[in-house]
Amino acid sequence: MLAISSALILFTSLSGLFQGCKKEAKTVLPPVEDEIIETWTPGHNAFVWVDAQANVFQGPGRFRDKDDIKLILDSLKHVGINGLVLDIKHNTGFTLYESAYTQKLSSYNGFTMLPDYVEFMVNEARSRQMKIYFGINTFVYGNSGTGTGYVYGNPDFRQYESIVVNASGNRVPISTTGGNFFLNPAAEEVQELTIGIIKEMATKFQPDGIVLDYCRYRGIDADFSDLSKELFIRFLEEKYNDNQAKFMDFPKDIVSSWKVVGSNAEPNATGKYYKKWLYFRAKVLRDFFARTRQELKAVAPSVELGAYSGAWYNTYYQQGNNYASETYDPFYDEELTFSFAIPGYKETGYAEQLDLFFSGNYYKQLYLKDNPATANLKYHWWSIEGSMNGVEYITRNKTKVYSGIDVGNVTFDSEADISEAIKYMYNRSNGGVLVFDVCHVTVPRYNPLRKGLWDALENGLKKE
Repeated sequence: MLAISSALILFTSLSGLFQGCKKEAKTVLPPVEDEIIETWTPGHNAFVWVDAQANVFQGPGRFRDKDDIKLILDSLKHVGINGLVLDIKHNTGFTLYESAYTQKLSSYNGFTMLPDYVEFMVNEARSRQMKIYFGINTFVYGNSGTGTGYVYGNPDFRQYESIVVNASGNRVPISTTGGNFFLNPAAEEVQELTIGIIKEMATKFQPDGIVLDYCRYRGIDADFSDLSKELFIRFLEEKYNDNQAKFMDFPKDIVSSWKVVGSNAEPNATGKYYKKWLYFRAKVLRDFFARTRQELKAVAPSVELGAYSGAWYNTYYQQGNNYASETYDPFYDEELTFSFAIPGYKETGYAEQLDLFFSGNYYKQLYLKDNPATANLKYHWWSIEGSMNGVEYITRNKTKVYSGIDVGNVTFDSEADISEAIKYMYNRSNGGVLVFDVCHVTVPRYNPLRKGLWDALENGLKKE
């Protein structure tokens, strides 16, 4: 998920609007007999995310005292929340319970967690007939800002550190750039470790489901490691019979020059392998979802597999993340145009691997009609209604979708605006709504309105 304390520069700085344009070639999406694309049954679940850092390991957090937790859960239940997404694998790579794979994060940032925090939360949720899902920071195994985490105590895994490209075109370890310490998702050992943790928490606690957050690359600047180069060459040889791939100029044949955008490097000019590289990375993640589903269901068939991703599909390819259905082909689409896709890219869609999907529709604009620039559009990735239309269209009703609202970082003008957005998502999505994060509701300083948001939730979740 997006950091609690950081401003959402992404949402406030974007001025370009995505519009569906026709391709010159008259192509249409191949029909799929069992697809229901525009008929949706409203959901009946309302979840709230419980971030570990903000609610446990930060001063104003209110999830360190059992009586306080009980009061909050009672209040959530009262206003209509019937499910929790409990963050239990921290961005340090440590878990909030005793694990055979990693360290238990008992104290962090000067704050100590309840020793039985996860067990207590599971029991308290179930006693209130609330669903409980576990959220995990999937491929993040350390915080390079604080120099803490799994990778610092397990030096063998440093060889799988994600390698990123800086604005000078140099490959550098991600730990030198600050922030989350991503490991390379393509590394077999990283996948085995991560799936081991997922299966462990599923069998140990039998939650309703497990939600993979940060199941992606950091951005378009990753991962340019020697391992990724080796696997990419193998991909080109096997899929395209490219016998010249091993002679590529890496990484210039992917991105020939870079530029600085904000604090990150983005392609300035791309090479001949760029779009196949995007395909390769997305395929790595799709195959990981498929593998995770298979192994999870083998040990805990009733535990659902879910994922969180931002709704901004038109740029999410930069993280290697294709949450669309495998029946949706962004290359041959006549309704929408995506320049990143090439023939075959639809193989990277992973919606079919999920039981549920949490979509971050983290925008202030609710309806398309609210802005003259979007009033005549159907799909628009930077508004709630427009992005929900898009998510529904590309996921093809293959999984339950929960539309997400960020009530703390998005600057809504009033509680009434929050309520209206929640109501729209709750009554529109085929799964329901996700509120991010509980700390924004319970701690006034954590939202722009500087007040508790209980009334905003209750009014938004009232049954029609």
